[in-house]
Amino acid sequence: MRKTSIATLVLAVALGLSAAACEDKQARQENEQLKAQISQMQKENGELRTQLEQVTIARDGLAKENEDLRAQNEKLMAKKAPAKASKR
Repeated sequence: MRKTSIATLVLAVALGLSAAACEDKQARQENEQLKAQISQMQKENGELRTQLEQVTIARDGLAKENEDLRAQNEKLMAKKAPAKASKR
């Protein structure tokens, strides 16, 4: 009876260590996958920042161009308005 108890205990310890090692291996694999995902997300974040900066610069340029065109349009309308008034 004592031999079977010891053998059962040894078997249980061996199985426990085996399961723990398997879980540890799975945890390491999952950790590596998560690290790869984080790295990919950081890369994408950098790319998105660059795109955002480019779009912001383009937007600012278009806003400036719009202001210039608006001012030019107002000048043209101001010149045209007195000419219409004098024709009457």
